[in-house]
Amino acid sequence: MIQKRNVYISLTAAVLAGCMVYGMYKLQRIQLERQDTVAVLVPNRFIAAGERINDGDLTFKPVPQSIYHRDMLVDKRLIAGKEAMMPLGMDEPILSWKVDRYLLQPSIAESTFQIPKEYIRSISNGIRAGDKVLLYVSGEGAPSQRLFEEAIRVASVKSSGNIEIDNMDNPNLLSLADGNQEQMYASRREANGMIDYLNLNLTEEQWLVLDDMCKSGELKLVVAYSPESLKLEAPEAGKEREEP
Repeated sequence: MIQKRNVYISLTAAVLAGCMVYGMYKLQRIQLERQDTVAVLVPNRFIAAGERINDGDLTFKPVPQSIYHRDMLVDKRLIAGKEAMMPLGMDEPILSWKVDRYLLQPSIAESTFQIPKEYIRSISNGIRAGDKVLLYVSGEGAPSQRLFEEAIRVASVKSSGNIEIDNMDNPNLLSLADGNQEQMYASRREANGMIDYLNLNLTEEQWLVLDDMCKSGELKLVVAYSPESLKLEAPEAGKEREEP
């Protein structure tokens, strides 16, 4: 009887020892996995381009340290309230350049300037808010020339009634964010209205150059649509947009 009880005690001790060893193994395994992964933010549902992202749309997902990239966001405060610049799939790590608080907001180094009507010789009628344009100066007594090497972001284009020119049923900005060139083309064809007010995002230096060249009336601006409008690129370092 005593010998039988000793056998049961030995078996129980062996089982408990095995459970303890397995528990230690699992604990060490979890700790190693946590050390080798990074918790990044992903959408918990599909988010369409142009849609504003709420805190409840986000969740954390561990990804291996080996595939983690510094553009992957890990802080909800850097995403919540911003807009998706392109469609975001469920469980897809969110990259910093795929979201923006306001597409038309000037960058930290820029301000939004309304261009006086008397400064303008001509504007391409296909221009819409969010586009990039090339600026040229033209005059009777001077050769025409390109004003700035880089393309300029359009903040808004409005009619004489102060109404944004766009197709409300198929907004150009949403088509731009989706990368849908066919929809962008259709939006521009179907939108009506003459451009009376043009607002551009310019640095202070750019505005002073533009103003100096055009205020005498001898030179005027020619505003041309740029093919750079067809792509949304990752922002360069130091070009983060100003948050109001």
